[in-house]
Formats: sequence, C-alpha cells, structure tokens
Amino acid sequence: MLSNKLEGIGWVAYEALSRIVKAHPEVEFYFLFDRKPDPSFIFADNVKPVVLFPQARHPFLYIIYFEIAVKNALRKINPDVYLSTDAYLSLRSKVRQIAVFHDINFEHFPQDFPRLALWHYKKFFPKYAKKADKIITVSEFSKQDIVENYKVSPEKIHVVYNGANEGFKPIPEEVKTLVRDKYTSGNQYFMFVGSLHPRKNLARLFPAFDIFKERTKSEMKLLVVGEKRWWTESIQNAYNSMKYKDDVVFVGHLQMSELNKVTAAAFASVYVSYFEGFGIPIIEAYRCDVPVITSNVTSMPEVAADAALLVNPFDIESIANAMVAIQDENVRKSLIEKGRIRRDDFSWDKTAEGWWDVIVRS
Repeated sequence: MLSNKLEGIGWVAYEALSRIVKAHPEVEFYFLFDRKPDPSFIFADNVKPVVLFPQARHPFLYIIYFEIAVKNALRKINPDVYLSTDAYLSLRSKVRQIAVFHDINFEHFPQDFPRLALWHYKKFFPKYAKKADKIITVSEFSKQDIVENYKVSPEKIHVVYNGANEGFKPIPEEVKTLVRDKYTSGNQYFMFVGSLHPRKNLARLFPAFDIFKERTKSEMKLLVVGEKRWWTESIQNAYNSMKYKDDVVFVGHLQMSELNKVTAAAFASVYVSYFEGFGIPIIEAYRCDVPVITSNVTSMPEVAADAALLVNPFDIESIANAMVAIQDENVRKSLIEKGRIRRDDFSWDKTAEGWWDVIVRS
C-alpha cells in the first residue's frame, strides 16, 4: 500500500482495517507489507508492521512471497487468524485464513489480462477459495459466482457490502463552477472514474459519447479519471476514431479530496463496466446527489437498485440513449431522490463491522 496511490481494493482495505483496529484496542494486529509502509497505514498503537521480502510485484514473486515469506511470518507470529484483503493466501500455512474476494472477472473475460497474470489467477484463486476457512465477498452476485466456479460451500461465504468515503457529499454551486472551470473550461461533464481497464468499457463509452454529442449538439464534456495502467490497443483505437475526442478530458489519478469535488460537480456518473464485483463509484455518486448511468449486468443492478439508469454495456446505442435520457430534469430529479435513499444502505462502518463479525466467528 503506497500513500496517495490507493485505488479500488486498496481503499476498501484502508477503510475497513482502520476502523477495525481503532474499534478493538484490546487486540494486537500484525500488518504484513512487502515494502516499508507509509506511517499513515499504521492506524494505531496496537498495529505491528512486519516487512517481508521479496516485493510481490510479479506472479512468480507472489508465489515466493506467500508460500515462503508469509508462511514463515505466520509461523513466527502464530496469529489466531490471517486476513487477506485481496484473496491471496499462503497455501502451505496451517493458520486459519480468511480471504476477501472482490470478484473473479478473469474467469469470464480472460482476454482482458496479460498472459502471465491470467495464468496465476486461474491456477491459484480456485486453490485460495478452497483453502480459506471463511470468504468475505462484496455482493450476492460475487458470492454466487464463486460458488458456481469454484464449487465451495455457500455457507463459508459471507457478503459484506463496500461503503463510500464520507467526503463524498454535495457541494455548493459556486464550488461546482470552480471545478468545471478548472477541468472542462466551465462546461458540464459526464464523469467516468476507475482503472482504465478493458472491462471498464471505455471502448464502448467513447463511441456512445460521440452519438450523444451528435444527437444533442451539447457542449457536454466527458471527464475520465484514472490511470492508463491497463490501456489497450482497442481502447486507443476507439478513442482515435472519435469525432468529438477533443471533448474528452483525461485527468489521471486524483487525490481523494479532489475526487470528491470532481464527482459532486459532475452532471452524471457514467459507470458502464461489463463486469464488477461491486462498483463503489455508484455509491460515491449517490452520496454526492449525482445521477448515475450504470450496467445491467453482474453486481451493478444489485448495488444500484432502482436509483440508476441501467444499460446494456455491450450495446453502444443503449449507453448513448441513457446519456440522452438523463438530460431530462425530471429523470435526474427522480434518480437523485432514489439515490439518497439507496446510499444509506452502504457505509465503511457497516463494512468494518461485517468484516469483524466474520473474523471473530472464524
């Protein structure tokens, strides 16, 4: 975990563990790192950081790290339970282990992954699922997906929803104006946020935005938040083919305080991934009173409920139609009101309590 570099799974771990540690000062926690941690990750005096070697930054190094370094550390520490926040376990350790599975998207869209990473996921994640004494996952969809693919008992899988940072909240109109002035020359914008991975579906979002622009003649921009770590040729080709590519604004990774404001100033959040275990940006937008367009597949209908416009992520016209439809002020008002109700079902406090309940029952 690197300071100011957290995304997705990293934020989930940060939010849940920081609360668990502070809520249970009577418990001693050992945090295992593969490099010297930033002090901000040592949440309280009852956390003992342990740095292991080698740095786990390659599939072969993952094996060495978890099957040798982690195994030896667990033997020395002898904890009551080992919690893995990203599902990686030590298959050779006899310590009781809990794995947090966010999703197994690689089983469904293997073409989206580098060959060596895919080999590691497909070889080891079924073993992790069977090895785990308990599994925490983030949606009923993911639970069923794990059961069906890895043939593990549903009784050992516990669904604990993710939350959203408390900093996501509505902002005054004058602040929205400042945000738009900074990023989109004062124009309204659709917002996408996430790792720029193929499954996030930018290759279809880009042409859908083109169709929207052609139909509406709007000055609307598309603001893309996220690093191009997984940027592929197909995404690049979709972008290069755009008529309105000059209306797409790439801002890279944003610090949380800035992301809060950028989300709250958006005209709408467009989150049309074709596979998600949960979909935190949906809840972040709800917290900001921003209407949402999201996909009608995997976990997203479960998370969004009736508070978003649901689209077929494989149908460019479906995405474009929703972008046009959400211009209607009555549609927007209805979605925002429903989002205010739905967002109350999710919080990091609830996530931490759910994780702890599984831990103490393991």
